Amino acid sequence: MHKYAMNSAPDFMPVERLRAIQNEKFIKVFRRTYENVEWYRNLLAKHKVDPNDIRSIADISKLPFIVKTDLRDTYPDGMRAAPMEKIVRFHASSGTTGKPIVVPYAQEDLDVWSECVARCLTMFGLDETDVLQVGYGYGLFTGGLGLHDGGQRRGCAIIPAGGGNTTRHLMLIKDLKATAIACTPSYFLHIIDQAQKTGYDWKETKLRVGIFGAEPWTDGMRQFIEQETGIVAHDIYGLTEISGPGVGGDCSHHAGIHIFEDHFYPEIIDPDTLQPLPDGETGELVFTTLDKVGMPVIRYRTRDITRLIPERCACGRTIRRIGRISHRSDDMMIVRGVNVFPSQIESVLTSIDPGLINYQIYLDSNESGLATIEVKLEGTPEMYAAFAEDASRREGLARLVTSKLRDTIGIGFKTTIVDQNAIPRSEGKMKRIVDNRKKD
Repeated sequence: MHKYAMNSAPDFMPVERLRAIQNEKFIKVFRRTYENVEWYRNLLAKHKVDPNDIRSIADISKLPFIVKTDLRDTYPDGMRAAPMEKIVRFHASSGTTGKPIVVPYAQEDLDVWSECVARCLTMFGLDETDVLQVGYGYGLFTGGLGLHDGGQRRGCAIIPAGGGNTTRHLMLIKDLKATAIACTPSYFLHIIDQAQKTGYDWKETKLRVGIFGAEPWTDGMRQFIEQETGIVAHDIYGLTEISGPGVGGDCSHHAGIHIFEDHFYPEIIDPDTLQPLPDGETGELVFTTLDKVGMPVIRYRTRDITRLIPERCACGRTIRRIGRISHRSDDMMIVRGVNVFPSQIESVLTSIDPGLINYQIYLDSNESGLATIEVKLEGTPEMYAAFAEDASRREGLARLVTSKLRDTIGIGFKTTIVDQNAIPRSEGKMKRIVDNRKKD
């Protein structure tokens, strides 16, 4: 048996033991951050927080939040809490504007990260007999190396395929007998598209598990992927600022994402009042890293809107789950005075036709400067086959979506069902919102 075959044991520890571990680690990470990060000492002074008042994790609500702009403003290493001789790697955010968020990793951080990814893989049913093909990009982006190291720790054989070169991906899946693949869900849709064009037979492969993350994806997309390929699709969750992929994942029951609470302490807050919310209520997810050495973050606002699920999962894990990320608090679009969230659009699409598996939102301004919004949709191959038989179906479906969106959100939309594969696939994070509005 591989030495890490029992890596999921912490997932099932008694809750009282888990809370004691969280408390012990929190005090240590708080003290380490306060003593080693001048920026954090200044933050507490600004908020008039006496560090001596922080005696247990119950006092965490007394501490100020850290937000993404704080990490950018301290670029490149103003949040580093360890001396450079302890830093062994850097990763950075994939943001397209301003300075990137650079995260230094000590060896202890890489060990925790690979452990958590390995625990995810165990949750997904992988072990030392599996062959894992990594289709995330390698480099500053955390996806490739995160799944690579975690997969090796789990004992899997790794195919470091990286992003792109879809034809090679298909060849390697078949020839090297990959049993699992990790990539963005939108890129796997591209792999499926290429397979359909070339007559690729998924039944001739050993592939049985898909590990998808780095971008939002719908239940309709999951169902399509599973129907087309016969694999089981799992969600893996993470953030560059926290620890890349492996902060959590969904088990075989697909009833939320289990968070590895012994390393990442979750809170839910009201994004308007910033007050903590109890388990079960929807709000913004906040994380405190309990083990980070290179760059700890305490009460980091992720902007992800979700809830902590209070009920015990049927799988028996005692670590809590978060619900599917419905939207981000900073993804809200204000269109003609109306608050619009991508999640609202996604829920409308799901309710109308599960064959609508992909979408992109375009914001623009008309000649009068009034904001306009267009939703571009893409469906399954079966949907396009139906359109070919009866072109009126396409127009009728677009009208139905437009009507439902207007009724649900309260403003007019333009809806376009684009040709198959017209929405770009992404190897990193897919851009759901394209804002072309005129800026003052």
